[in-house]
Amino acid sequence: MDKFEGIDILKDDLYDDSQSGDAEWLQTQFEIKEMLMLNKLPDMQGILFAIGLQELGQIKEEFSKEERQDLMHIAVCRLLSYDAYFELQGYDADGWPHWKQIAIPPSGRANQELLLRRKITEYIKNVKNS
Repeated sequence: MDKFEGIDILKDDLYDDSQSGDAEWLQTQFEIKEMLMLNKLPDMQGILFAIGLQELGQIKEEFSKEERQDLMHIAVCRLLSYDAYFELQGYDADGWPHWKQIAIPPSGRANQELLLRRKITEYIKNVKNS
């Protein structure tokens, strides 16, 4: 594996969980449920898949397992680009975006999930206001 040469921009205070953060996440899940006309609240993977589809801008009847994983990766990169963890490098011949990591996201599953929840909430607000 190549050595990462980006910068580490972690700030401990950005990743504190809170009751208001939980309420905002639940509200975001309800908004996504309504936007996508789902029968139940979406989980993190479903939300990342939907954001990946939105960012790709291509719909097809079925995606391979690898393509579904790539769609979730697109979503994570887009979300973390808000805080300059990733930068869009361009698109390949098939229209798939490619990202470059420029900073190290927080370590630990709980911190990463909390960050993604916050960035998903920000993304949904941006989608609603555009």
